Amino acid sequence: HVQLVESGGGSVQAEGSLKLSCVASGITYRGPCMGWFRQVPGHERERVATMDGYGRTVYVMPSVRGRFTLTKEKDKNTLYLEMNNLKPSDTAMYYCAVRLNSGCPVFAKDFAYWGQGTQVTVS
Repeated sequence: HVQLVESGGGSVQAEGSLKLSCVASGITYRGPCMGWFRQVPGHERERVATMDGYGRTVYVMPSVRGRFTLTKEKDKNTLYLEMNNLKPSDTAMYYCAVRLNSGCPVFAKDFAYWGQGTQVTVS
C-alpha cells in the first residue's frame, strides 16, 4: 500500500523560502519516478519538477528554474523541493506524486500515487 505524506508548506512573504518534503512508503518498485506538481483552483495540475529512478532531475518548470531545487534522500523514497525567492505566482497546493512504471511522464494523469497536498501561499 503506497502512501505519500507531504509536509513543509506554509505562508511566506515574497522572496522567502520553503522546503517541501515527501515521504513515500510501501514502494517495492525499484527506481520510481517521483515529482512535485502544483495546482491552483480552476486550473489543471501542472508539473513542477520530476526525478527519474536513477536520481536524475529530468524536468524543472521554466518559471521556477534557478529558484527551486529537487533532491532525493539517497536510498530512501524521500523527496524534497527546496523553494527560494518565492513569488506570489508560486501560490498553489503542491502535491507529491509517484509513478511505479518505467518513464517519468509529463502529465499528472500518468502518475498513480499522490499525497494529500501541502498549501504554499506567497504574499
